[in-house]
Amino acid sequence: MSLPATPLTERLGCRYPIVQTAMGWVSDAGLVAATTRAGGFGFLAGATIAPESLEAEILKVIELTGSRRFGLNFHMFQANAADCVALAIRHRLAAVSYGRGPDASTVARLKEAGVLCIPTVGALKHAIKAEAMGADMITIQGSEGGGHTGSVPSTILLPQVLDSVKVPVIAAGGFSTGRGLAAALAAGAAGIAMGTRFLMTRDSPTPAATLERYLAVEDPAHIKVSLAVDGMRHRMIDNAFIRRLEEAGPLRRLLIALGSARRWQRETGMTHRQALGILRRALREDPAALAQTVMAANQPVLLQHSMVEGRAEAGILPSGQVAAAIDRLVSVEELIATIVNDAERCLARLFPARQETAEGSTTTEVN
Repeated sequence: MSLPATPLTERLGCRYPIVQTAMGWVSDAGLVAATTRAGGFGFLAGATIAPESLEAEILKVIELTGSRRFGLNFHMFQANAADCVALAIRHRLAAVSYGRGPDASTVARLKEAGVLCIPTVGALKHAIKAEAMGADMITIQGSEGGGHTGSVPSTILLPQVLDSVKVPVIAAGGFSTGRGLAAALAAGAAGIAMGTRFLMTRDSPTPAATLERYLAVEDPAHIKVSLAVDGMRHRMIDNAFIRRLEEAGPLRRLLIALGSARRWQRETGMTHRQALGILRRALREDPAALAQTVMAANQPVLLQHSMVEGRAEAGILPSGQVAAAIDRLVSVEELIATIVNDAERCLARLFPARQETAEGSTTTEVN
């Protein structure tokens, strides 16, 4: 039995209903191109690509694949958010993804240009709002997912959202296998989205030392949610840096934040005098709140430590709980092929009357 056509494959133009999410310092042109060639749909992580290099990364994917069937992820609080929108439109990309998304007028501008808008949400109310704002599809991420994540598991959030919105829904958070894809399709999702599983492939640019740290995790309990980075729910692999943040008091946390922001300070042009001004203001106001603000702005640098420099204990390690179930690295091509084959076998057992025969084949569209 072949996988059924879904709104995801039909509208995004990919062969399989499998999405590679945008992960900071990980989802580069190489990973997106590998995903595209293997039949999935990939998103470039626009938030951690230098503004002056972003267009070159887009063109690199086009050159490597001969296709524009990929997407760009960005945040509206980025200084170059308007450029991200313009580049997605100029290069006629298939889609954009975002969390706290653009306003209705920006969404309308993207849609008018034929660029699909696919926000990621972690709560039912945000899915309803995203649809009202004009989303073409919605990715729901359950609490099992890595990085910033909500508190509702995928098995609860997915049916809630499917019952409440009319646009196609993509399931994320806890998916890494063909069984997971089959389950999501059977539930009514248009496909699945995965981050951690793509990070843990041979096509990922993540340093070997950091990948070894991911592979070493065997207990899902060691991939925990912490509020220590910026006050928001953040699922990541437990490490020395996170433990130091969690054990620190408000002022100590601020000092850690400022200390780890040296590179961020250089990149933003903040002077030592300005940094001292922040510290003095913190002493007068709320050290805890200011520490969270500095840490939030400094997250790309914290990711850089682990995802670029290979210093797994010095930065943050965003991860879905599925990392504990992954014990080897494969290519993206092998990963997608295995997921598709396993999902087809699962669906054939579930719907034996729908199996392809020599006389013809029957497929069922999943809405």
